[in-house]
Amino acid sequence: MRTALLQSSGRPGSTVENLKVLDEAAGRAAAAGAGLLVTPEMFLTGYAIGDGIGRLAEPADGDCADAIAEIATSHGLAIAYAYPERDGDAVFNSAQLISADGTRLANYRKTHLFGCFERDHFTPGDQTVVQAELDGLRVGILICYDVEFPENVRAHALAGTDLLVVPTAQMHPFQFVAESMIPVRAFENQMYVAYVNRVGREGEFEFVGLSTLAGPDGVARTRAGRDEELVLADVDPAFLAASRADNPYLHDRRPGLYGPLV
Repeated sequence: MRTALLQSSGRPGSTVENLKVLDEAAGRAAAAGAGLLVTPEMFLTGYAIGDGIGRLAEPADGDCADAIAEIATSHGLAIAYAYPERDGDAVFNSAQLISADGTRLANYRKTHLFGCFERDHFTPGDQTVVQAELDGLRVGILICYDVEFPENVRAHALAGTDLLVVPTAQMHPFQFVAESMIPVRAFENQMYVAYVNRVGREGEFEFVGLSTLAGPDGVARTRAGRDEELVLADVDPAFLAASRADNPYLHDRRPGLYGPLV
């Protein structure tokens, strides 16, 4: 499945403008043969928008979800997008996967919040593994800081995730996560990992780009630079199966020794 990574900070503070950016990117991705388009963290509203997070937050089945479902169906590709989700008084840092026919397949709430900014504005989620079947692949979702905890990604590996999509807002000086950690996570867990970042300065943060899709061999199939960009790469189920057959990590685990970790 060809996967498109939309590296962009969109237009912080405007869901209307960000939906336009998403629609245009979906058109380009579909024309290039993509079956899935993934956005960065908090793409729908912007990340560093302060109290605007609560004001713009919507339910998982809100108006913007409907608008994105229309974008997905009009271009014939699935979309994984990130947004602030309102559920009663709580606001979650979330990502939702919508199929090419507009069906909401999965919704994930970030479990590990990074820094005072996120802890001040969001409630942490409590479900580590969220998955959906898409075009013969099992797609899982994490968000940014979540992927830096090896336990999270290993839980997905044990649950059979083939492609892990990770909307992110990775900032300076932590670019080594995109450059080094993501390929290692893909290799040690025998999966594809699509890590999709924001770019440029936003409030107090400087986002570093470097979005990548890494394969189970630890090799980046594509890597963006530091500017707004749409990059594409293929997720190959046959290559994944062969890699898993050759790599013994999951088979050679000894869970009985790991009790002290928790």
